Amino acid sequence: MKLYYSPGACSLASHIVAREAGIEIELEKVDFSSKRTRGEIDFLTINPKGNVPVLELDDGSFLTEGPAIMQFLADLKPEHDLVPRNGTMARYRLQEWLGFINSDLHTSYTPLFNPATPEPIRSKKQEVLFKYYALLERTLTPQQWLLGDQFSVADAYLFTITNWARHVGLDLSWLPAITAFQQRVAGRPQVREALLAEGLLRI
Repeated sequence: MKLYYSPGACSLASHIVAREAGIEIELEKVDFSSKRTRGEIDFLTINPKGNVPVLELDDGSFLTEGPAIMQFLADLKPEHDLVPRNGTMARYRLQEWLGFINSDLHTSYTPLFNPATPEPIRSKKQEVLFKYYALLERTLTPQQWLLGDQFSVADAYLFTITNWARHVGLDLSWLPAITAFQQRVAGRPQVREALLAEGLLRI
């Protein structure tokens, strides 16, 4: 299988999940500005939506959207317990977190990456993000991971999105549980491998 990614983008979460699950994947870097892959393929022919991640399956078909890709990869290796079993309330709780991170947290960051975003909108989005992180702080204060004691694909996604804070000037240092969470995830060997592979970590 091949993962189309851009360093540090939301595709990092799928990359982390693949490594946590022990799944060997080929990495194909995508240049967002040119919409071309490292192999000089027009990325829009692979994903007309123009977004990473995209997972190319062994049969040549493509799977898009990070939450779907992460669950697919984790289900291939259930022994790693990266997702609860299908049909259980715990699985729906996982999907609840994935939905929140994807539709609320993730999208709130998007305008902050655009230098042309007017300051009033930028300030509003920062306020919204602080509200969301206060909720996450309450969740993570009594437990290590979003689902409790077990690291899951939702934690990989939250870690990836929260890494964007420093790039957009969002100060989260006042949130000790979030700070500790980011450090815990960053210290996992497979996460370090993913960060190194994407050129996001220096050793």
